[in-house]
Amino acid sequence: MVARTAPIRRSRPCSARLRRTSGRRNGSSAPSPAASTHWARSPRGQRQTGGQGLFRAGDNLESVYARAALRQFYGLLFAGKVEGSSLGAFENATGLKLSDADGSLREELPGITTFLNRLLALTISMQNTLFAAFEDLLNGRIEGAIASGAYDAGLETIAADSLTITERRTVYVHGPSGAQTRVFSIARRDRNRPLLLDEAFERAEDPKARLLVNAQSGRAAVQIPAPHITLDDGAVERRVRLIRPMERTAMGFDALAQSQWREADRTSFAAAWESEIAQLPEFATSTFHVVTGLLLPIWKRIPAESMRVYRLQTDEGERVIGRLLSPAAMSALLANLGQEGAPEISSGDAWGVLIEGKTFVNLADGLQLRRARVMNDFRIELCGFTDGMVARLKAMGLISEIISWKLRMFVPTSADGPTILDALMRRHPMTGLASRAA
Repeated sequence: MVARTAPIRRSRPCSARLRRTSGRRNGSSAPSPAASTHWARSPRGQRQTGGQGLFRAGDNLESVYARAALRQFYGLLFAGKVEGSSLGAFENATGLKLSDADGSLREELPGITTFLNRLLALTISMQNTLFAAFEDLLNGRIEGAIASGAYDAGLETIAADSLTITERRTVYVHGPSGAQTRVFSIARRDRNRPLLLDEAFERAEDPKARLLVNAQSGRAAVQIPAPHITLDDGAVERRVRLIRPMERTAMGFDALAQSQWREADRTSFAAAWESEIAQLPEFATSTFHVVTGLLLPIWKRIPAESMRVYRLQTDEGERVIGRLLSPAAMSALLANLGQEGAPEISSGDAWGVLIEGKTFVNLADGLQLRRARVMNDFRIELCGFTDGMVARLKAMGLISEIISWKLRMFVPTSADGPTILDALMRRHPMTGLASRAA
């Protein structure tokens, strides 16, 4: 005889369930297509899914970026700069009050959960209007954080073709426990995987796409539409995205018109594209530093240029978790701990930190190299030169331009850039590094 038991009812976490209706405003309307992907959320604002890495950063609607975007949305709505909805229409439809009795914007504004729940009671057209405006602001916040290197994605994994620890250094020992804080210097090698010409032509099949060649550098790019962003004052910045063999950058229409990018035919574009790919090395090599081990006692002594924590696994199978340090931050940490022996970097490593944009490279004779944004394009600028140096610097390969009636010198960011930088650093040796945040 087989014993039988009654089925057990297990408790399940509460989650929002949406009932799809005709979309008319009777009870709860169905969520609009633009918002439906965001509303199947747990009470903590996280997507309920069995997969990992399937969703965008913007899917987390309780992040600091979402809260900042919502407050900006309220401000634009209060100023009457949200297209398709006025402040009065929003307050009447949602029952949310954004203004005080004196007519000013309230300090305590409704949170993201309240905002989303009230949107459920609106018609689909109203949902589309409001959520599209909010989502544009959210995407702009996230893209800005990613571009500035301030985006916090939690614990991230460093993946590369090769990771090798080249130096181990103990920088602090905790007296009572004997626990150590160590800095690892790690050599990294990544295979360059450029976008091939056939793939570039596929991207150019979009009716709004254009083939471009830079009249100054000779580089090629495919111009495709990009999401516009809403600025803090409510103005909309129309943007495009430039797809290049190794990068994708967004820039405004006005900046593009003032740049050296020019429309080109397929033959000229193909020649420039293939030329750039042919000059790329098979692998890109760089060196970075990780501070690991006991960090809490010296946390305030670690430069705060990046608070992100990374994990990696070396070629030998050793697993490391810690905070990344740029060469400038490494020097500052050793100085804060009263130690000497700042890392010496080659011209190739200097090129890498300059391209990253977080570090200034100081050279002899009062020169300094830094990444500068010129016409919405990142370039390596040389500062501190005198009139007597200009001819020699140009002979090395540096480019001179007069911008706003001022002579400026740049190291080309083309394939010849590292070679020109090496010649510059042999003539004017490096004297130190400085963090851009300092």
